[in-house]
Amino acid sequence: MSAKRVVVVGGTGLIGSKLVSLLRAAGHDAVAAALDTGVNTVTGAGLSEAMQGAEVVVDVSNAPSFEEQAVRAFFEQSGRNIARVEADAGVRHHVLLSIVGSDRMPGNGYFNAKVAQENVVKNSGIPFTIVRSTQFFEFLGGIADGSVVEGVVRLAGGMFQPIAADDVAAALADVATGGPLQGTVEIAGPEREPFNVFVRRYLQAVGDPRAVERDPAARYFGGEVLDDSLVPLGQTRLGKIDFESWIRRRLAA
Repeated sequence: MSAKRVVVVGGTGLIGSKLVSLLRAAGHDAVAAALDTGVNTVTGAGLSEAMQGAEVVVDVSNAPSFEEQAVRAFFEQSGRNIARVEADAGVRHHVLLSIVGSDRMPGNGYFNAKVAQENVVKNSGIPFTIVRSTQFFEFLGGIADGSVVEGVVRLAGGMFQPIAADDVAAALADVATGGPLQGTVEIAGPEREPFNVFVRRYLQAVGDPRAVERDPAARYFGGEVLDDSLVPLGQTRLGKIDFESWIRRRLAA
């Protein structure tokens, strides 16, 4: 496989930094495009320079706000700017990291914004692959913090299948170095359990004494959680890292 020049938008973040390292280790010319490398996808500053000679662009960027209108504006404006510069640069494959179930939870503003971002990609004219991932193990603490009511973590009992960030980066590296699929790939972790059970396992493992209760009425950042809201429904690429392996490494770090 010949080396490619790959621009990773959001390339200094959790997933982006891992992806850049994987691509470079495989012999590719991976460029991290982010605010701290002089690239602003909202204003377009630095984009043209970063994209010069790029064959592939992988967008793993995250919005600075979780307010629905702000996050949607960020993803749509960024997406349009990236597509414009990609067309000028002759980019042959755009890879977008999105979320499993983003089109099945209308009350979740962030998920709605990711669907809008996907639509920008689909309508851009640039050959694309969308990679929808389940939630990351690395987000379990934040999910617990955002679900506290009167000192108790309240979560719906819908199924949950989180994935390690390392597995997400590996899947993106594989997709980015292949051809565009003009469609969507879904990735998830190897274990599936009720949402409340998985988060309880995490809190117990890190020594967090907060109680976790199953609450069918609990929302996930505004979205109703049905049994299959957060898990893949069809063919799925499974990660290799299970929760126990991941938490042992995290606690040993």
